[in-house]
Amino acid sequence: MFRRRRSADDEFEEEEEASDEQAEDGEWPAEAPSAEGGPWDAGEPFPRRDRVDLGSLQVPVGPEHEIQLVLADQLGAWVTIRHGDSEMQVQAFAAARRAALWDDIRADITREVAAAGGQAQEIQGSFGTELIAQVPVEQEQPASGLRLVRFVGVDGPRWFLRGLFTGPAAAGGEPAGLLEEVFRDIVVVRGEHPVPPREILDLRLPPEAQKAFEEQAAAAEENRFQTDLNPFDRGPEFTETR
Repeated sequence: MFRRRRSADDEFEEEEEASDEQAEDGEWPAEAPSAEGGPWDAGEPFPRRDRVDLGSLQVPVGPEHEIQLVLADQLGAWVTIRHGDSEMQVQAFAAARRAALWDDIRADITREVAAAGGQAQEIQGSFGTELIAQVPVEQEQPASGLRLVRFVGVDGPRWFLRGLFTGPAAAGGEPAGLLEEVFRDIVVVRGEHPVPPREILDLRLPPEAQKAFEEQAAAAEENRFQTDLNPFDRGPEFTETR
């Protein structure tokens, strides 16, 4: 989980220092960010704020939401942002240079929902055309009942970003506000390496978290050869879903 708590004064001081550094070394583009907002491409001007680096996604950090990186064998990787009883799952995909994916992906989702025993319809929302759906509570088991979910999508330069809202945020309104703000302020790092369209862009732990995990794993391996191990001690932990 990644979560940041800061006072308003701390935030102001950090922003002021960031501006000074930007002016000195020219790290940030001189142009102003787009008035329409993000999600942002790493190669365009975007607002400076506190974000956690998860590889292809830089996700805003704040005191009111939690961020979790999930790795799953069959489903790839995604980022879950949790706020109260609502969640938003975010995935970034590669796209062709001059082709949009969202129209085709909406159609694919609609077919998958219908095949699972649910129903979906397009609506106009905060991110243009969105998809709101009733899906089985338990996958592929329509008898388990239906729950409301909401899909949003944004086509970027050589990438596509998809968000899935569950819980109260799926219905929009006030519960969705913070999660929508997070989605709008995500920075996508596409990279220059070739990736087939629709393939999920790589996600990874932040460098400092990865280093800590590797150190914990190395320590656990070393302890295997000690004779005074306590069988009730907990070993290194990493959130992973398979």
